[in-house]
Amino acid sequence: MIKYKFGGQSGKTMSLKVSEDLLAIRGKRDHPITEARLSDASRSLLSEMVLVASFPEANVSIYRCVGRGSRTARKVRNDARDRLSAEQEVRFAGRTLVDQQGVLHLYTENAFVKFEDALKVAECKAIIKNSGFKVKRKGKFAKNAFLLEAAEGTGLAVFEMVDQLLQRSDVEFCHPEIIKQRKVKKIGPQQWHLKKTKISGREIDAHVHVKEAWQSSKGEGVVIAVIDEGIDVDHPEFSGSAKIVSPRDFLKDSDDPRPQFDFEKHGTACAGVALANGKGSASGVAPEASLMPLRLIANLGSLLEAEAITWAADKGADIISCSWGPPDGAWWDASDPAHIHDQPIPDSTRLAIEYAAREGRNGKGCLIVWAAGNGRENVLFDGYASHPDVIAVSASNDRNKRCVYSDFGEQIFCCFPSGDMEHRPFNHDRPLSPGIWTTDNMGAKGYNPGSNFAQVNIGDQAGSYTASFSGTSSSTPGVAGVIALMLSLNPELKAGEVKEILKQSCDKIDPSFGNYDSNGHSLYYGYGKLNALKAVQNTGTANDPMPSIRVSGYLGFRKKGATILQEGQRISSDRWLDKLIGISLQLKPFHPELGIQYQLIYNNIGVGSIGNDGQYISHGDKRRKAIGLSIQLTGALSDEYSVRYQIKRRRSDDWIAAKDGQVCGAAAGRGEAIVGCMVEIVRL
Repeated sequence: MIKYKFGGQSGKTMSLKVSEDLLAIRGKRDHPITEARLSDASRSLLSEMVLVASFPEANVSIYRCVGRGSRTARKVRNDARDRLSAEQEVRFAGRTLVDQQGVLHLYTENAFVKFEDALKVAECKAIIKNSGFKVKRKGKFAKNAFLLEAAEGTGLAVFEMVDQLLQRSDVEFCHPEIIKQRKVKKIGPQQWHLKKTKISGREIDAHVHVKEAWQSSKGEGVVIAVIDEGIDVDHPEFSGSAKIVSPRDFLKDSDDPRPQFDFEKHGTACAGVALANGKGSASGVAPEASLMPLRLIANLGSLLEAEAITWAADKGADIISCSWGPPDGAWWDASDPAHIHDQPIPDSTRLAIEYAAREGRNGKGCLIVWAAGNGRENVLFDGYASHPDVIAVSASNDRNKRCVYSDFGEQIFCCFPSGDMEHRPFNHDRPLSPGIWTTDNMGAKGYNPGSNFAQVNIGDQAGSYTASFSGTSSSTPGVAGVIALMLSLNPELKAGEVKEILKQSCDKIDPSFGNYDSNGHSLYYGYGKLNALKAVQNTGTANDPMPSIRVSGYLGFRKKGATILQEGQRISSDRWLDKLIGISLQLKPFHPELGIQYQLIYNNIGVGSIGNDGQYISHGDKRRKAIGLSIQLTGALSDEYSVRYQIKRRRSDDWIAAKDGQVCGAAAGRGEAIVGCMVEIVRL
């Protein structure tokens, strides 16, 4: 068994074993090994193997060896390894690792190390030299972080070298470069996600109010880095003198991010959803934002992930959009073991994310949005999308419901529209549209190859647009676009402030299935479907030092149920023996320097839990009655406003008034139950 650790000596141990039937082959030239000049004996051995995976960034192909008769798969592997290693056009033919679930892991002879901050760089380099590694590159995303490489031919001994480094007391993290197959988060004039529209005669009203938001902002001056496959930067929707900034290809180490392989279609579609300029037939959410196209087709776990994220932060990206991650389980098969296959994030990538979130935007922090995944599984098992510094995005459909494939979990921040599919076993209805209309690689090498009959269901006739982009891949750059609208209005917002505004700018869709908790969070939709108009309005309010504030929320009565509470309205129950059991209050529009806090007092118990900014608070025992209420404003602007409130008690027609944190009603004991309430905000 071969082991390594993410998270340092006390971190998570990963266990791998050598596959009995898989063989990794790396050619010396940039083409498939089947096109290399090989001996007849080697070609004969290739006929006994089946291609199962490709890593084009390393020119590596993985073959499964097939046993025949007395020749076992292992025997075929060993023969092929010996024979191919002797070929002039083969750089490496060696064993391949798998985990306990049989998932393929390709190891390289590279590694990552992070020393304690107290060490000098010269000391770090001396330790590295003595370890048998040499410095490949110094990592900018953390102090004393280095990308290492061992001598060619080191093979599995690289794991021992890494372990010896990790045993040192002055080493915080050290792990080998382990590459797994990365999956882009995709399933397979119609921009229904931007405005209400009709497709094939059917009205679709599941948009995020982008058209209205454009009255205030279109994203000018904001840079969105899309880290993905190659992006067709020659597309008219990405034209303009300031549209493309700091492009990079991390595989070729060049400034040309264009697609190089036929499978590279995903990046162009993602970029279009975020910021296509609308000169043709597609507009992004932020059409005046700039694109930083970063080509990263390296598979999961590559050290290039950290370099791409660091590049984005250092080159001025405000937002980083990533629509890729670990492979998903089969969304239609609940028994697929891949649903609970833990996919931790390497320390190198984790530190790069934390660097961008902390140091990006001149210390205000980059906003990092990540596709939750399309496996109908818990995002907790995805170490990338569940990282606390990223905004994990799920997908909603054109009926304002959950897309059938969309991942779920406590780490979901919000959802955004995407394409969907019918699935009768789950009673999931057929979508009203083919998906999201967005940019495609021009010509025949995109999702839409173009044809005279392409319009509506496939894309345009020229093959420059696709009509069916979907998955959380499409949702994620949509959220990136909304954030660009916000930062264009107020570039001084810190990353944490942007997230707070986003929370307050979501619509609670599908309330019966969404099962929103007391914090307004759903496992399926996060804080809800992002509303671009609310986001820019709330951002505009954040610019106003003295906004006009109102309060809203709802009251929970034992018999009457939830009842809407509006500014200055007296709300009471007319049902005999009814009583108030819970309350939720929220200030509108949102302002980062003003909040509201509230607390109920219960008979014979005293004060209950404290609610803040939209939380619903109540006592778990519905037999308990609220006998007192306290409300106060919080934040730097709280001295500029006053909150006034009244309650009505069960056996009285009079309303009792209080303000600014005073207890209205009984403070303890056996007071009368509250049956009515009024709240208002007064500017001083």
